[in-house]
Amino acid sequence: MKQNWFTYIIRCVNGTLYTGSTNHVIRRWHQHNDGAGAKYLRAHKPKEVVYVEQHPCRSAACRREYEIKQYSKQKKEALVRHVDD
Repeated sequence: MKQNWFTYIIRCVNGTLYTGSTNHVIRRWHQHNDGAGAKYLRAHKPKEVVYVEQHPCRSAACRREYEIKQYSKQKKEALVRHVDD
């Protein structure tokens, strides 16, 4: 069975944005909240998942994660706002 992968953005309590990828967004969210996820989120408490997009494979999700991480904060905010529209 083929498994979908996701690229996601989390807004932290201090307003910063963290981008990651996973094959299970809810499980990863709980890992981040429990301090078992990314090192960045251990220092910057996660507040909410603000963006998720689906990909057919891990490679595509990781490429998109890297692409988004190259964005400026303004461009990331525009991406998140586009979801709210």
